[in-house]
Amino acid sequence: MSPSMKETSLETMEKKGEDVNGIMKKEQDKLFDPSEAPPFRINDIRAAIPKHCWVKNPWRSMSYVFRDAIVISALLAAALYFRSWFFWPFYWVAQGTMFWALFVLGHDCGHGSFSDNPILNNVMGHILHSTILVPYHGWRISHRTHHQNHGNVEKDESWVPMSEDLYNSLSSRTKFLRFKIPFPLFAYPVYLWHRSPGKTGSHFNPYSNLFAPQERKHIMTSTTCWIAMVVFLVYLSSVIGPSMTFKLYGVPYLIFVAWLDVVTYLHHHGYEQKLPWYRGKEWSYLRGGLTTIDRDYGIFNGIHHDIGTHVIHHLFPQIPHYHLVEATKAAKPVIGKYYREPKKSGPIPFHLIENLVSSMKQDHYVSNSGEIVFYQTDPNLFSPPKSA
Repeated sequence: MSPSMKETSLETMEKKGEDVNGIMKKEQDKLFDPSEAPPFRINDIRAAIPKHCWVKNPWRSMSYVFRDAIVISALLAAALYFRSWFFWPFYWVAQGTMFWALFVLGHDCGHGSFSDNPILNNVMGHILHSTILVPYHGWRISHRTHHQNHGNVEKDESWVPMSEDLYNSLSSRTKFLRFKIPFPLFAYPVYLWHRSPGKTGSHFNPYSNLFAPQERKHIMTSTTCWIAMVVFLVYLSSVIGPSMTFKLYGVPYLIFVAWLDVVTYLHHHGYEQKLPWYRGKEWSYLRGGLTTIDRDYGIFNGIHHDIGTHVIHHLFPQIPHYHLVEATKAAKPVIGKYYREPKKSGPIPFHLIENLVSSMKQDHYVSNSGEIVFYQTDPNLFSPPKSA
């Protein structure tokens, strides 16, 4: 093609309103292999993040706890005042979202990003998580395992891919519940009791293989706090009735669980381009962390404490949530194409529904072998059984 023809072609594209630079970027992105070892080190990312982003302010952390507690109390008071079917749906969604916000603050306690004081972190973590029926230390320890092994097929803990053999060993019922929406959105309580397919143990059992012997006393403490919350809810039901308890607490709890499952799933699944998972020598802490995905949740970003800003959080969980956006902005020039810019959301993140549904239909298992693997699809998973 002659230079004049190239210029004419570009001019034509511009006249059609097409962004030439955008088209060229898309073509370059197609050639980019996200499974390649990055040309930078984790220390390069760390050095790019401003020093003040690492500072934990316990007063600021507590201010978010008070803010969320005030909102939850106000919603509860409004529900008791109105007691109207016109108000209940709003209350359930709003209160469930606030339960999720409490979880994120307790999550910061578990990482030690709430404050530099372990006692404050553990006390607040137990208060925040026990309130929403999460065994704080049990979750904290398994979540630590998730962060230490993110992106590792064999050692990761959260929404980890199944090998093809494990997937094929599951019953049709288990596959259906695991991949057919809405059932996966309510998997978290089951995970706390039984973990994921192919794994054993319970977050409530001090002798579970999730925990080291020296951690058993912590698990006993958290399980006791969880039981105390259950006893309180039973007592509350005896006072105000099971129906009212379900309206005030049960439905918001289910909304919270759905938030947790959707957000944690989309942190590691559902990107437009399939992302790698690793085994053996190909895995490293940096490569595994770079497979995580940032998400934009619209008006909910601030409500749930910027948990969607997830890549930097996974690499450096010690950074407080209120510094994650700034830290990400500073780190992006170093990470380059290994950072996936989240799709801009409207006020409500409806765009993420497509990512969730598409992933559940396509991301079923990975190969039994290979140190760099990608999700594969079972084309017969939701097919009706063939007649004889």
